[in-house]
Amino acid sequence: MANEEKKDFNAMLQEKKDMPKIQIITDQKSIEKYGGNRMYFAPPADYDKVMRAVPYGKVITVGKIREYFAGRNDADFTEPITAGIFVSIAAWASYQRTEDETPYWRTLKANGELNPKYPGGVEAQKEKLESEGHTIVRKGRKNVKYYVKDYEKLLFHPESAEKLL
Repeated sequence: MANEEKKDFNAMLQEKKDMPKIQIITDQKSIEKYGGNRMYFAPPADYDKVMRAVPYGKVITVGKIREYFAGRNDADFTEPITAGIFVSIAAWASYQRTEDETPYWRTLKANGELNPKYPGGVEAQKEKLESEGHTIVRKGRKNVKYYVKDYEKLLFHPESAEKLL
């Protein structure tokens, strides 16, 4: 995303854009890649709701959120591109508010990777996660990326907090 300071992410967060919905896909490569043809689209506010439920000391990945939505909505998978966009919208919406914060820094990319598209980039997310006791590891020489060490042991499972969601 660009020009974040000029956008109203809290308004974007409330846009439904004809969602939630399930779309049947027919592209054979996609069906094989994702394990079925029922693709779920969740609205941005749903991502925010799950991200808000992640408690201190825990983390979640965008992939886990997608799995949760697919399982709850009788779908084979949740659309991945909008998932990444909507997680970023939730992060920026929280950043723009003066209260009622969403702990977006606890939502990681695949394999526990920190998200450079969050407010303040990887450095800000790293600082917030370290302040909660997480260990961040650096990987790569040229294409440096940061990860939460042993994130799998720290995963929050949204199905365990259904009443919160």
